[in-house]
Amino acid sequence: QVRFVESGGDLVQPGGSLRLSCAASGFASNYYVIGWFRQVPGKEPEGISCFSNEDGSATVADSVKDRFTTSRDNAKNTVYLQMNDLKPDDTARYACGWGAGFGCSLQRQRYDYWGQGTQVTVSS
Repeated sequence: QVRFVESGGDLVQPGGSLRLSCAASGFASNYYVIGWFRQVPGKEPEGISCFSNEDGSATVADSVKDRFTTSRDNAKNTVYLQMNDLKPDDTARYACGWGAGFGCSLQRQRYDYWGQGTQVTVSS
């Protein structure tokens, strides 16, 4: 089974930076995508980024693409979300998603499995 271990969430002041890690194991497909989503209680999850292992391509949501980037460490089977210039509106629980096959998407339906998430709080 696919298993995710997310880490890196923390309390940070506005303007600060965090790097979230998603360590994945138990891949059921040679090709897959790993995405980051965030959710605030009472609101629908928002797709933040997607990384495809087929061609190494990545997609980042327009709302954060000037501040966030995603990358992969092949040796550690880990996908990262680097978040810079954090704002209070970035406060949310961030979770990893895994989807079989190729082709990145920021739509929630694209993903088959989810981690439990890690909390990011941006506050003075």
